[in-house]
Amino acid sequence: MKHAFLTTAAAALMALGSFAQAQDLKMSHVRPQDATIDVELRAFSAAVAEATGGSLNVNLFPASALGDYTTVQERVSVGAVDMATQPAATAADRRMQISSFPYLAGNWEQARAVYGPGGVVREVMAELYSEQDITMLAAYPVYFGGIALNVANPNAGSVEPNGIKVRVPGIKSFQMTGEALGYIPSPIPFSEAFTAVQTGVVDGVIGSGAEGYYASFRDVTKTYIPANTHFEVWYMIISNESLAGLSDEDQAVLRDKAAVFEATRWEVAEADQASNEQKLVDELGATLVELSAEELEAMAAKTRSEVWPAVLEDVGVEWGQAILDKVAASGN
Repeated sequence: MKHAFLTTAAAALMALGSFAQAQDLKMSHVRPQDATIDVELRAFSAAVAEATGGSLNVNLFPASALGDYTTVQERVSVGAVDMATQPAATAADRRMQISSFPYLAGNWEQARAVYGPGGVVREVMAELYSEQDITMLAAYPVYFGGIALNVANPNAGSVEPNGIKVRVPGIKSFQMTGEALGYIPSPIPFSEAFTAVQTGVVDGVIGSGAEGYYASFRDVTKTYIPANTHFEVWYMIISNESLAGLSDEDQAVLRDKAAVFEATRWEVAEADQASNEQKLVDELGATLVELSAEELEAMAAKTRSEVWPAVLEDVGVEWGQAILDKVAASGN
């Protein structure tokens, strides 16, 4: 009888140990379920589960279900949330504005050199996350930013004042960029932005790109101007505490599949942007304004001269300028 009890207890402990080996990580992201990033993260999660034989599972929480991205980054920092794929929260460290510096890259080739593997900004962002007890696993290129309006702008390629009021994020670089491009910027929380456009408090939005406007502002977008205001890149991050809690083998798989996730995205991101721009036209009937190379360069030149010095003051002139110099030296 005693022998039978010990055998049963040992079996139970073995089962418990086997169960304990399987670990679940919570991953937050900012888009609704079935959005592009959600689909791509599901593929990433499936790849991790398959490669680890089910010992590691990444469970997705779309649509900011775990909190807005600023809150989530803070929670990742302290280990309360395991992972996230989202924009960098500049409230945590103003230097993170370097990631969304306006007109830092002018085309996809330049963007990949700056934000892709080995890129200047990518490396800097990894260091800044590290200071918050966060490990960056991947960069996720989203799009070049543009301007979505609920009204027409007959002088969309001009940088002269146009009297059009636009919602911008509460980040200095976006506010000043809007003004440099001739708009009247109005900092409004994202949660209130759609209603602000719908009710005419503002006439449009700066701070996102075609994918973001299609996802969140499709009913109030009549004009889309692909002004390449900034390059939007999100980061796949994990709490150092959560990462350390994994076996060496599972850590290696997680890093490997994150690298594949990033590499795959770089291959499709440009086409994805074009597809979303076309959706605004085909599905919503919006006007897509084509800007000339000269108009884009005039926008970039004015923004760089007026906005960069002020944002550098915000992030630290010496620190920020050193990064801009490295970007320039890399040919961008």
